[in-house]
Amino acid sequence: MITDSADATLRAWLRGVNEGRVDKVLALYTRDAVLLATFSPLAIRTPTARRSYFEQLAKRRALQVMLHEQTVHTQQLPAGLEVISGIYCFRFELDAEPFSFEARFSMVVNPAESRPLLHHHSSQIPRALS
Repeated sequence: MITDSADATLRAWLRGVNEGRVDKVLALYTRDAVLLATFSPLAIRTPTARRSYFEQLAKRRALQVMLHEQTVHTQQLPAGLEVISGIYCFRFELDAEPFSFEARFSMVVNPAESRPLLHHHSSQIPRALS
């Protein structure tokens, strides 16, 4: 799937997650992409591990990821690469109770490639030190 920008890649990722379309999400990642996932303590570095993670995530009842539009920031890097970052909120039910998790994210994207997502970091927002 060729996207024309990091923003288009982010939007495709959000649609795929929100629709529970694991294959669409996985198609965005390069074969050797690194995923530092919101709900995993491990660095996910293989297609098999990425599939396992997103299949488990997709099983969450009423899963939605909502983007905080005002937080999105894109940076242009050399060689046509882009970094997009911001905050999104995961929402799903756990034992019939609604949960939400604010998370910060960054994605390194090569929009010219058919699998544009090279690196994706997403982590729950920690409490401030003060």
